[in-house]
Amino acid sequence: MSGTTTFDDVWKLFQETDRMVKETSVQMRETDRMVKENAAQMRETDRKFQETDRKFRETERLVKDVSRQVGNLTGKWGQFVENLVAPGCRTLFAERGIPVHQVHQRIKANLDDGRTMEIDILVVNTDAVVLVEVKSTLTVADVRDHLERLAQFKEFFPRYGDCRVMGAVAGIVTEEDAERFARNQGLFVMVQSGDGVTLANESGFEPRAW
Repeated sequence: MSGTTTFDDVWKLFQETDRMVKETSVQMRETDRMVKENAAQMRETDRKFQETDRKFRETERLVKDVSRQVGNLTGKWGQFVENLVAPGCRTLFAERGIPVHQVHQRIKANLDDGRTMEIDILVVNTDAVVLVEVKSTLTVADVRDHLERLAQFKEFFPRYGDCRVMGAVAGIVTEEDAERFARNQGLFVMVQSGDGVTLANESGFEPRAW
């Protein structure tokens, strides 16, 4: 009878089921292989990321260390240049009719509004002061900055309010335009000469007073 399930029918169903199970098993093994492979790739990616992060931190540390060393060297070089200029101030300005009673280095002042001012070298007598800006290489921009400093000096240092304020710039290397600009603005220009410094201004130079 057509509605009767024969042994052949059962056997075919069993074979089909077995085939499907085997295919499913193969697919599961392939899926498992892919999962393991992806996991391995993720572990490798994570390892590379950690290695990259370690190298980045090491590079950052080296950059900071180099920056610190450069900063220290710059500070020491600046101090060296100031120490070269400061001893000559007493004699050089006295020769120009400005007696020198005191020579101070790295004088700082702060205002309540947060503004600050630092003067590399401050030459003082009873009625006059000279603000000396010292650079390893003096540029026009440095001269402009010093002119602003001179204009604001008495606001930061009111104790010198009755003094005649004059300015000077000094450089181990001085750009030609900077030297000319400084002289035209009424500033003394100090340049290296042997183991010390000398004034580049002509003998009849009249300094500007603030």
